[in-house]
Amino acid sequence: MAMYPKPAEGSWTEHYPEVGTGLVSYEDCISPDFYEAEREAVFKRAWLNVGRVEDVPRTGSYFTKEIAVAKTSVIIVRDKGDKIRAFHNVCRHRGNKLVWQDYPGEEVSGNARQLTCKYHGWRYGLDGACTFVQQESEFFDFDKSRYGLVPVHCEVWAGFIFINLAKEPEQPLRDYLGGMITPLEAYPFERLTSRYDFSAEVDCNWKIFLDAFQEYYHVPVLHSQEATPAARPKTMTGFEAPHYQLDGPHRMVSTSSIPRRLWPEDYQYPIEMATRSGLFGPWNEPDLGEPGGVNPGGIKDWAMDNFQIFPNMEILIWSNGWYLVYRYWPLSHSKHRFEGTLFFPPAQTVSDRVAQECAVVMFKEFALQDAGTLTGTQTGLASRAARDDFHLNDQELLVRHFHKHIYEWVGNHKTAGV
Repeated sequence: MAMYPKPAEGSWTEHYPEVGTGLVSYEDCISPDFYEAEREAVFKRAWLNVGRVEDVPRTGSYFTKEIAVAKTSVIIVRDKGDKIRAFHNVCRHRGNKLVWQDYPGEEVSGNARQLTCKYHGWRYGLDGACTFVQQESEFFDFDKSRYGLVPVHCEVWAGFIFINLAKEPEQPLRDYLGGMITPLEAYPFERLTSRYDFSAEVDCNWKIFLDAFQEYYHVPVLHSQEATPAARPKTMTGFEAPHYQLDGPHRMVSTSSIPRRLWPEDYQYPIEMATRSGLFGPWNEPDLGEPGGVNPGGIKDWAMDNFQIFPNMEILIWSNGWYLVYRYWPLSHSKHRFEGTLFFPPAQTVSDRVAQECAVVMFKEFALQDAGTLTGTQTGLASRAARDDFHLNDQELLVRHFHKHIYEWVGNHKTAGV
């Protein structure tokens, strides 16, 4: 994918004429009919990230993933051959949900030698094969070798576990990710294993929240208290990201900033000085060598890359040695489950741990600021009081590109008549 430095008199959007500059419809965020089409056209065809290899660290480790938009539950398990597999979470006897604990709708994790149905006791090996049927002789013309768990396509890239719910994926995972995403294989994700997980159900369409992290046009207004009054003129006025890039359905944006430790007098919160940490992460950077795949635009004073993998995953990599993963799981046309995970190197000292904890607290505060507008956006759009087309500026290139591909995936699926 070509790299395009932004000319002083130009724009980012002009480098991607296929995206266009016209008005954008948000019908894809408010229509129940569109949501139903999106289930089939997007979430049952695209590769979906469901976790990392650290989630299944040893033989028999497993976790379940509830994917409401596809009306399914999936088991992810590491088998005896060290292969990570995925299966539909359904017993082949009478369709009972196979792996769950107190409540069938809750995700669970653990370690097991085999998977056993709590209804009639059918058992399955870690490779999905049916290994035991209670009173097997009473079944008619029965061959249990034909009744293993229904597999789900599962591939691992850079330690991230992806599944594809299609009968046959249109592309292998690596081809699907393409030339902009796959260079991140050179980033040492495997060294950042200290993690903090958050999730929340949000009363808005999943794309509305995802849009909030695709542009920084909102920063001077929504996050105006992010710095002290003395610092705002140099950090918050007319903020623009220095690099945008598109590749297939995927997108990325880079930001730049002066490391905050270089101007501590402008901090808003005393806790930042006390912990040497804050919204942008701990000040003491770990030695990760020369991480590859990041800052593809060669930005001076590079701060962060946000790589957005279609449809619902973002990887935000910070220059000071940590990263975030966001995922957005639709629950209806006007509600979704947001997941955010922060990854750091394992703390070596108490100070390291405190710095990480401070970054986590700051992350939650600013995520709430971003989320605070979303129900209002959903309500405003759903009223259809305004026209169903909206102006987007040059900084909202990724928003425009994202919705364009959503419409294309749904339209192509309808045209194919699948």
